[in-house]
Amino acid sequence: MLGLLETFFQQFGYFAVFWVLVLCGFGIPIPEDVTLVAGGVISGLGYTNVHIMFAVGMAGVLVGDGLMFLLGRHYGERILRSKIGTRLMPPKRYAQVQKKFDQYGNRVLFVARFLPGLRSPIFLTAGMSGRISFWQWLQMDGFAALISVPLWIYLGSYGAENKDWLMLQVHRFQHGLFAVLGVAAVFLIWHFWRKRGQLLERKRALLEKRRQRKEKRRQK
Repeated sequence: MLGLLETFFQQFGYFAVFWVLVLCGFGIPIPEDVTLVAGGVISGLGYTNVHIMFAVGMAGVLVGDGLMFLLGRHYGERILRSKIGTRLMPPKRYAQVQKKFDQYGNRVLFVARFLPGLRSPIFLTAGMSGRISFWQWLQMDGFAALISVPLWIYLGSYGAENKDWLMLQVHRFQHGLFAVLGVAAVFLIWHFWRKRGQLLERKRALLEKRRQRKEKRRQK
């Protein structure tokens, strides 16, 4: 995949990188991280400027994600009823995404940037929910993109001359990223259950106080 994208990008430059990233936002089976790495590689080989490639990468990522969010905002119900929408967002997945929003709120948007299989459905659902403004979405997704986009592009540029080393580092970064997300998920789940337990404890304490008050009234 990296070799094919590299050849394609060498011929068409920034334009090709931008539009492939936009298509990645729609959930096509092309890894976004490999696309960004390929953009960095052609910069490292002298075909493009790596700093301009970073700007193009940010634009492609945000436009692709933003279109998915806006499609959900304006045409969400129609998309879900269509054949493509059913494949992209089956009812079970839609319910799972809705549950994540109920549990973690807008933080899901930040994490979604690092979840290739769920990114498009999450942004589509965020737009459909009506609870999140475009600027709130842009803030969360933009901040996450400022982490992922430069990482892959500058890594690709640095390792352009040594593809074996480059792919090894890509896999290491991917595994490390998933490990960090896993730890963060465990922490969030623990925090959620702890908070839930505290709320239940307060509720039980409140009910106990009410019971004691009623008991005192009866005794009088």
